Amino acid sequence: MVTTLQRELYTLDMLRDEARALIFQGVVNGQQPIGTLCRYVSEREWACVEITLEDNEFLPRDRICDLFSQERWDAD
Repeated sequence: MVTTLQRELYTLDMLRDEARALIFQGVVNGQQPIGTLCRYVSEREWACVEITLEDNEFLPRDRICDLFSQERWDAD
């Protein structure tokens, strides 16, 4: 069971940051499925990531680059 505290450990912004870092390192590319990221997160933490994805209407089969398409940018 995933508690509310655990759900807060992985926000969508945190997942984006992790994905961005892995892309920058050349470990993954943006065209791979989001589920690919599970290789770099422990099983226990991945359960929290999946809930965060679901809450934000993402599926593990969606592409990693889709995580960035919903980012909000403030005007300069």
